[in-house]
Amino acid sequence: MMKKNINQKNISLIEYYKMANLDIIISDDPIARYKKEKNTNSVFNKKEKLNILKKKIENIENCNLKKTANKMVFSDGNMNSKIMFIGEGPGAQEDRIGLPFVGDAGKLLDKMMEAINLNRNKVYISNVVNYRPPSNRKPTEEEIERYLPFLKLHIEIIKPRILVLLGSTALQAISRKEKIISKVRGKWFKSKIGECEPEIIVTFHPAYLIRQPEQKKKSWNDLKLIRDKIKILKL
Repeated sequence: MMKKNINQKNISLIEYYKMANLDIIISDDPIARYKKEKNTNSVFNKKEKLNILKKKIENIENCNLKKTANKMVFSDGNMNSKIMFIGEGPGAQEDRIGLPFVGDAGKLLDKMMEAINLNRNKVYISNVVNYRPPSNRKPTEEEIERYLPFLKLHIEIIKPRILVLLGSTALQAISRKEKIISKVRGKWFKSKIGECEPEIIVTFHPAYLIRQPEQKKKSWNDLKLIRDKIKILKL
């Protein structure tokens, strides 16, 4: 009788975990889904978490950006990197190909990274919004707010030690208090994002540097700070 009760208990536990994992997969809210995942000892790895997040963004409703875009632009680079770059949103080339920073701004970003011995195999890249704003305009505050839960979850999944914010839109999304780059550019600060608390630095977006090449000297100073931080953290 004792053995029968133990077997029945094991069966009940198995059924419980099956239902718990199913609830994780079908949950509508990305943040709630991720919290449930941690609470039920899920064995999801980083790649699976990113795939679930990507599917959530693809299924977002009532988004005007999605209606006018060709492709969803999720990320590029090494998901196991401890260095993450966040830009503004996809441009025309990104919208066509489906990868971030592949146009003129992307070519400049590649050169900026190469100057401090980085490349796309050593970093992870994404944007504040995942669909191209029409005519490459800046995302509105409403659009930033709509995608912010996904962005924060994206960062929490990657768990970067260094987070590089490219431009004012990325700054606005992560630092709700400060929107002016000139006040914070070139200075390190920390911000808790879920269970992740990376070292954060803000620098100019490559597209801005194309329009204002005289600012490249300041950008180079920021890059040297990133290079030094990488050495300090032994990344």
